[in-house]
Amino acid sequence: MYIYERKDWPRFRWNQEKIAGRLSAVRHRQGRLVGRMETLGFSVRAEAILNTLTLDVLKSSEIEGEILDREQVRSSIARRLGMDIGAFASASRNVEGVVEMMFDATQNYDQLLTRERLFCWHASLFTAGYSGMRKIKVGAWRDDAKGPMQVVSGPIGREQVHFEAPAAGLLEKEMKAFLDWYNDDDGTDLLLRAGTAHLWFVTVHPFEDGNGRIARAIADMTLARSEQSVQRFYSLSAQIRQERKAYYERLKSAQQGTLDITGHLEWFLDCLNNAFDSLEKTLKDVLKKAGFWQSCANLSFNDRQRLILNKLLNGLEGKLTSSKWAKMAKCSQDTALRDIQDLIELGVLKKDLSGGRSTSYHLLF
Repeated sequence: MYIYERKDWPRFRWNQEKIAGRLSAVRHRQGRLVGRMETLGFSVRAEAILNTLTLDVLKSSEIEGEILDREQVRSSIARRLGMDIGAFASASRNVEGVVEMMFDATQNYDQLLTRERLFCWHASLFTAGYSGMRKIKVGAWRDDAKGPMQVVSGPIGREQVHFEAPAAGLLEKEMKAFLDWYNDDDGTDLLLRAGTAHLWFVTVHPFEDGNGRIARAIADMTLARSEQSVQRFYSLSAQIRQERKAYYERLKSAQQGTLDITGHLEWFLDCLNNAFDSLEKTLKDVLKKAGFWQSCANLSFNDRQRLILNKLLNGLEGKLTSSKWAKMAKCSQDTALRDIQDLIELGVLKKDLSGGRSTSYHLLF
């Protein structure tokens, strides 16, 4: 029996005494981390927000098996934040749509969540009307034209059904109940409401595809409400991606359990706590980048050099070679070599020990 089939659906409940300690600890850390970020300089804080939002979009899509281009995502977000990151990468319609949904959820967290808003989010995820090579119903609740909505795995003919969502005919009633609850303030701590909203939404599974990403956007929107801030310094989606197996196991257990969701909320709070730990790495990378530019304040770089140095500081995949420099900076090989030699003489770059035709370089910082 799925939880939506129970007579007491959707009256979720939990053991307040059992989760009180976790909730208090996570709330305390949340407040300290947000306060700490507010003490940083504007440029450092903006870079941290850009990194977090980029990670959030990438990992939320990755959970569903969709790999987005990091530079496109970063450029799309930077433009919306009004940040100058040098040359912007042209973003695809798909990337722009995903970023648009995330921005609306976190930047307009204080607005009502409505069916029309959810339809817009869904349409932004599937701008061409397809999920992969499969045409889907976009910007509207799903129907049962292709059979019941099921979460399955395994080869065709030997599929394993992990979950079957409520019938499409129930969606208007189910989503009205969800939206009425979400837009009402019943006094429940917003961290608990974020965990509850996430579980409730993915259980109803109102769309043909994209339910997981929208559920995580709703959770992020609720977390932004809990902080009364549009600034995002930690990524719930990135942490869920790290705990992907446990994430799906917890969902399956909760959806086939009772309306007592104490275990699900314990997992959700633990996931948030782990996300706060991951913030330390984000902050370390941002401070390292800021320190690099501060140490180079008296040095002169051309636009190509600034572009590539930023890519190195942001975590360039693979080794930096002159051919890769020429491709990224859109210049000739000779120009790339001159740029590199200038940086070596300035003590910014160093040639790797391995030479030959694939000579590579790394930052001296």
